[in-house]
Amino acid sequence: MSRRIADLEHTFGAALVVRSPRGIALTDAGQLVFNRGLQIDQGLQTLVREVQALGGQASGTVRLFANMSAVIGFLPECIKAFSAAYPLVDISLSEEDTRDVIRACLDDRADVGVGVKTDVPAGLESWHFADDPLLVVLPLGHALAKKCVIRFADVLGHPLVRIHAGGALDVFLHERAVIARASISTAVSVTSFDASCRMIEAGLGIAVIPRSAAAAYAGSRRFVRRPLDEPWAPRALHVYAPCANTPD
Repeated sequence: MSRRIADLEHTFGAALVVRSPRGIALTDAGQLVFNRGLQIDQGLQTLVREVQALGGQASGTVRLFANMSAVIGFLPECIKAFSAAYPLVDISLSEEDTRDVIRACLDDRADVGVGVKTDVPAGLESWHFADDPLLVVLPLGHALAKKCVIRFADVLGHPLVRIHAGGALDVFLHERAVIARASISTAVSVTSFDASCRMIEAGLGIAVIPRSAAAAYAGSRRFVRRPLDEPWAPRALHVYAPCANTPD
């Protein structure tokens, strides 16, 4: 890598990076080369797709960005069906938070995205993909398991398994706790839904997770799943894509 950077600096006749004990930073010339390189790469990818389209058969690569619950609960079967219908098309899947899914679509790093329904910024269009309401997942024998439905105030009275700290769902639940003038007691923090379900199984806490994740990981013999009785618990996943008429 160092040799390639040195070759580029020799070709351009300018320093592209500044090296210091704190690391490496781009110079103004380096930032310009980096940005222009991204544009060239995007142009080449577009050219490849256009040339492949001339053959009359869909081929190439679809860059798909999706949030965690979509990846777990819905996309595996969808991708399998799509691949069967379009065998020459490769799917490049990246798992990101909804805000990063939308940003990738705007920055032309994704051809299509799937995430929680939210306001659509200019340059994107969206449509409904799936319903994915929030549920409460509890270990067997938990005090709240006797309830048919559970309010968020009830949830806040027990330690929670925190999932993907700083992620969209985590931030949302903390916002709802602030509105309720309460705080969330964290039992343990994990980075994935499967890890959260293992923590719940061990009796370390309870969690509020999407139905798709609960269905994928929470086995009926080891867990109790209850609807979350709040007006904001129903939520939907949407597909996001750049508007067809957006100028280059």
